[in-house]
Parts: sequence; C-alpha cells; structure tokens
Amino acid sequence: MNEDNKKIIWKKIQNTGDLLQPLLKPSPFHPKGRNAYAHIALCIKEKFGLSYKDIPNEKYEEVILFIDYLLANPD
Repeated sequence: MNEDNKKIIWKKIQNTGDLLQPLLKPSPFHPKGRNAYAHIALCIKEKFGLSYKDIPNEKYEEVILFIDYLLANPD
C-alpha cells in the first residue's frame, strides 16, 4: 500500500477505534480493557492475511469497507 493510503487507513482505524471502544465486550484476556485500535488491526490481518500496511492498493476500498463493517458489527 502506498504511503497516502496507509495514512488514510490508519486515520480511519483511529477514528473508528474511538467509536468502537465503548462497544467492545469485556474480555477476561484483557483485564484492563480491550484496545479497539489493536482489535481493528488484528481483524484486518485475519481477513486479508497481511498487515494493513502490506495490503495491495487495489484492496484499499475493501479495507475501508471492512473497517466500517467492524464498527457496525462489534463483538
């Protein structure tokens, strides 16, 4: 992914993470609370098999839509 797209996606992760944080269910594995930014980054890595930084530019829009999906479907 090019630098501009990386920056846009990271900003999207941050903004979405701020909204998602209070929606994430508590977890016994995270006694101090879950990290929404890490949650989004991990979900992206699980879905695409790569860090958001390493995903091809052709998948940019798909990553953006997936981040929106995560906000609409918190676990």
